Amino acid sequence: MAKEGKDESLLNDLVAKSETIDGITIHEYVELLKEDARPARTAYQRAFDMIEGAGKKKFKEFKKDLIRYDFFSALDEQGYTADSVFGLEKNLMELVNHFKGAALKLGAEKRVLLMHGPVGSAKSTIARLIKKGLEEYSMIHPLFSLEWIGLGPFGKAEVMKNNIVVDRKVLFDQVCQMHEDPIKLLSQENRKAILRDINEANKGKEMLYEVEIDGDLCPHCRFNYTMLMKHYNGDWNEVMKHVRINRIFLSEADRIGIGTFQPRDEKNQDSTELTGNIDYRKIATIGSDSDPRAFNFDGELCIANRGIVEFIEILKLETAFLYDLLGASQEHLIKPKKKALTYIDEIILGHTNEEEFRKLQNNPEMEAFRDRTKRIDIPYNVKLSNEIAIYEKDYNKRKVSKHIAPHTLEMVAMWAILTRLDSPKEEASGTLSRMQKLRLYNGEHLPKYTEDTVKKLKEDTEREGLDGISPRFIQNAIYEAITGIDLECVNPFQVIGKLKNDLKTSTLINSEEDKKDFAKFLDDIEGEYEEIIKDEIQRAISADEDEMQELCDKYLLNIKSFCRKEKIRNPITGKDEVADENFMKSIEDFVPVEDSNTDGYRSGLLSYIGSLQVGDDPQKFKYDSNTELRKAFEKKLFEEKKESINFQKIWLGDEDDEGKTKINKILNRLKTQFDYCDVCAHDVLEYVAGIFAKGDANK
Repeated sequence: MAKEGKDESLLNDLVAKSETIDGITIHEYVELLKEDARPARTAYQRAFDMIEGAGKKKFKEFKKDLIRYDFFSALDEQGYTADSVFGLEKNLMELVNHFKGAALKLGAEKRVLLMHGPVGSAKSTIARLIKKGLEEYSMIHPLFSLEWIGLGPFGKAEVMKNNIVVDRKVLFDQVCQMHEDPIKLLSQENRKAILRDINEANKGKEMLYEVEIDGDLCPHCRFNYTMLMKHYNGDWNEVMKHVRINRIFLSEADRIGIGTFQPRDEKNQDSTELTGNIDYRKIATIGSDSDPRAFNFDGELCIANRGIVEFIEILKLETAFLYDLLGASQEHLIKPKKKALTYIDEIILGHTNEEEFRKLQNNPEMEAFRDRTKRIDIPYNVKLSNEIAIYEKDYNKRKVSKHIAPHTLEMVAMWAILTRLDSPKEEASGTLSRMQKLRLYNGEHLPKYTEDTVKKLKEDTEREGLDGISPRFIQNAIYEAITGIDLECVNPFQVIGKLKNDLKTSTLINSEEDKKDFAKFLDDIEGEYEEIIKDEIQRAISADEDEMQELCDKYLLNIKSFCRKEKIRNPITGKDEVADENFMKSIEDFVPVEDSNTDGYRSGLLSYIGSLQVGDDPQKFKYDSNTELRKAFEKKLFEEKKESINFQKIWLGDEDDEGKTKINKILNRLKTQFDYCDVCAHDVLEYVAGIFAKGDANK
């Protein structure tokens, strides 16, 4: 293909040579297409090239080959996620494959593309990204349409040859309302020959498809063309002097190539909103309501020609509207009122929710529409990291002045995922819990479970991601917590409290059983959060790197002695001693390592350490080289140090100067290592101190 920017320079050269006013002629347009045929692409071809051209990455997930399209993962200038879609790679691959099939004219271009999914699952976001993308794409990659000029000089109201009346008040410079491709000015016979030359000239330029321009001019342009051909006794070249070809830019705001239709009250719906309507003010001058000059081709299907039309909640349309879409999709034809069948080239993209889709399936009268529909499911996320990204997009440091405590978005995202997952089947998972299933889906490794397990779990589900809590429900609770609390920091307990209240009063969740299950999941999330912050406090207390490395070195020395059956020189007594079994076991209990597997674990670890020290880039095993061991070292140090910390006094706020020094050290580590602020660091420390203090009291 031509390099980006070549279109612009070529266009400027042609405009400079043009004999018409600020435009190019049909002859120059044909020459332009011989240089680069892309301006004459169909709507689907342009959209597919746009998505593919933005870049893509292939990857594997649970032994499946997937593609992540950069087009749906936009970043703004400051590196924050903009209007992006998170996850849904499999579903977006299906969408792009449909675009490819339509671009290659394999039949997909004859279907209404229907995105189906629960409320808040990103259907509107996907449609918005495609529409916005086409606008920006047309700024770089030109496409052209025609304008009729110089019709006035024929005379004020002269009777021309063949009894054609030309009135300056009626005929004036006119831009094609449907933004037709100028190639349609050629007769079918000449068009074939010209397109053959264009495609021949573009061979070897990495064009995925040949140029094909189907259909005829819109009724209005066809009227002008026919009138002028009669006036000039069939001299096509003379007629072309009244045509100026201009570059157009797709724009939803200007209603050029991008349309959006949203159903209104059934009593006020009118199919002319799709196909245009008669302008009764012109009838008095023109004399007939069937004259194309008395018609406004401003319906959504008309103005979206050469681009895309989005139907919001498409299945809420009246049946008469859906009938219009049958011909628009299958034959690419629409029937404006009292006008001939009119050809269109556009993507018809609709989306609908679960309830409306069920009605479609159960309505036998809609069989023809179902037959012309390509359904693509757009479910909720069931991967935790993707769900967190949705909330981070809206509640990041750039947008929110208040500090959001660590794990706040993670906890509410975790709850959302739990409500969407199917309960694991006993025969597939044994004792697998829903929380474990969440972790497996997020790519975490759990003992005894493999990628094959996850693959089987996904195959056993039927509606996973099509039910559960919407991201909007979560977002409501987050912004209410941010705006409704007169504090500097928002923490998970505050947002979870909002969710509990909202759950009780929600009108979106009709099932009382679901409400009970969802409330239980919130309790589970609180327990999960407690475990996380207990672990972080333990790490903050024991996070002295020198002490951690010293403990690591001592453990490695002992397992080396154990595996090699060597003795260790005691630095104090000077005597040779066997490896300290109690010391090694005190660390391995935190991994944990089963007693029956102690020898295998130690020898395996020693072999791994040895492998690090060979090769071109030898590395020393450090305390953080293995995640499981790092956590074990942290817990070991915490057990040794916690006796020196009075959690009862921290909980009651009654610590002495020595205690305050220790606390400040812990707080600083929470802030520097875990992104806590002064407020939430104090809150978390006091909360966990209360847990440990109560535990000591119970003992």
